[in-house]
Amino acid sequence: MIKPFLGHGFGGRSRWLLALVTAFGITAPAAAQSFDLLIVNGTVYDGTGSAPQRANVGVKDGKIVAVGALATGSARRRIDASGLAVAPGFIDAHTHVAEAVAKVPGPFLTPQLLTQGVTTMLIGADGGFSPNELRQIIRSLIEKGSGTNYGCYIGHNGIRTEVLGKAHRTATRSELNQMRELVREGMRLGCVGLSAGLMYDPGMFSGPDEIIALAREVRPFGGIYDAHSRHPVIEFMSAETETIDIGASAGIPAKLGHLKAVGLVNEGRSAEIVAAVEAARKLGREVVADMYPYDGAATGLLHEVLMFREDISRDPTKPPSLLEVQARLRKIAADPAAVAELKDATENGIDGGFAWGKAVGYGSMRVIDAPGRSELVGQNLELLARERNVDPFALLVALVSGGGDMTITVGSMAEKDVQNLMRQPWMMIASDGFYTGTDSRSDSGGHPRSTGTFTRVLGRYVRDVGLFSLEEAIRRMTSLPAEHLNMRDRGRIAPGFAADIVVFDPEKVADQSTYKEPNRFSSGIIDVIVNGRLALIGGKLTGEAAGKFVPRETASR
Repeated sequence: MIKPFLGHGFGGRSRWLLALVTAFGITAPAAAQSFDLLIVNGTVYDGTGSAPQRANVGVKDGKIVAVGALATGSARRRIDASGLAVAPGFIDAHTHVAEAVAKVPGPFLTPQLLTQGVTTMLIGADGGFSPNELRQIIRSLIEKGSGTNYGCYIGHNGIRTEVLGKAHRTATRSELNQMRELVREGMRLGCVGLSAGLMYDPGMFSGPDEIIALAREVRPFGGIYDAHSRHPVIEFMSAETETIDIGASAGIPAKLGHLKAVGLVNEGRSAEIVAAVEAARKLGREVVADMYPYDGAATGLLHEVLMFREDISRDPTKPPSLLEVQARLRKIAADPAAVAELKDATENGIDGGFAWGKAVGYGSMRVIDAPGRSELVGQNLELLARERNVDPFALLVALVSGGGDMTITVGSMAEKDVQNLMRQPWMMIASDGFYTGTDSRSDSGGHPRSTGTFTRVLGRYVRDVGLFSLEEAIRRMTSLPAEHLNMRDRGRIAPGFAADIVVFDPEKVADQSTYKEPNRFSSGIIDVIVNGRLALIGGKLTGEAAGKFVPRETASR
């Protein structure tokens, strides 16, 4: 059918001609066209993985209307992209950026995304938000203006909290029915599907049957299932295949969120999950994954790994300070029962709740910054404990008690596994990043993925390592997520598609952030166009807030 691209202000013969352009990839005669924006002399990567071509791109009324020579086309503004790549704006299918919208007076420009070439972000990953919470966030983004477009997931943890609070039990039939209605409500808002965060409280207390029942509610809407796996380290394979099985049982596509082989116990096991995904795809199931290009997952301060019962009702965004924790450790040092209680809570969670020691284990924790103790940087806690012939918990307590605080990643990975997962054709690139502003309201969580994910792939893994081609990398960032998320007018440079475009220098594009300096913006992204408006010119923010809510296409798959 041609009609989805009709009716954009073209009448008569021009409308018929645009239909042919869309259907067959031909370009209208240059003399007949005028544009709001014309990008000339660039090397165009259309987002499909096809070989690039020298072409010009014409934009009018927020849409791409022509791609080709266009030598005589008139335009209000021209961008000379000589020597540069022109690609669809990147789609970040897994972010936590919009959680910070209330902290920013506005507009919410998302500079860490725009400087990576990202023009659309997905909010509500890892089971984040209920319909009411999504409405509040979307309302704020509309009122303040957003630098990027945004879509959303309806979140299992959000709706479970609304119905059950933080109850550590399975849902009753009545509660499950309430949650099912909230899932439908989220889908009617335009969400792309259901997201779960089964490693976290309260999602960890729900069984597969609950998730399957909720996932089935998104099927009539053409939705998907996206999950943070339940036990990503200790039960790596069964946790990831649970996501595949839930998608199959619900009859919907499934995405394995920020897939990785974490910890010493899983080094080299990326091949196993690749084989499982391939087996499911051979059966005709739509199974994909996303990942960020780093050898460490979430970062945090070492003392925050310790779990004290007195903090169970504390605001999780305000953990105890290092000095407070050191004072507590001194107080209980001579009480074996109190030390044993702390050890159990740290390694198993308080009343079975969330704890990093339970979720990932000491073999997944690696020191990434240790002021004044440089000999510890790069050390894995479990290996260090073996070397010193002590219990890992005892080592943790000794390190926390012994001086200044240290930063760790709670999800260390082997580089060979990072590369093996990244080279898979069904692997999209996504940041799992947090907001990083140009001022003190940054909320990045201390990880370079927030500011460097997309540019690191383009620079390090495409240009320097040669893991795959530039056109393939762009496909993973554009048409692959767009098609999976049912955002059918994004992710390609083609007539009729939204004018979300990035112009960058393939020879210079690079991430600048590190674990020690995670908030440094990327380089090499020259211009970014969002819905036909320039959000970045010459690598500098314009202040333009052209982003809008992008709902899932309403047609079922």
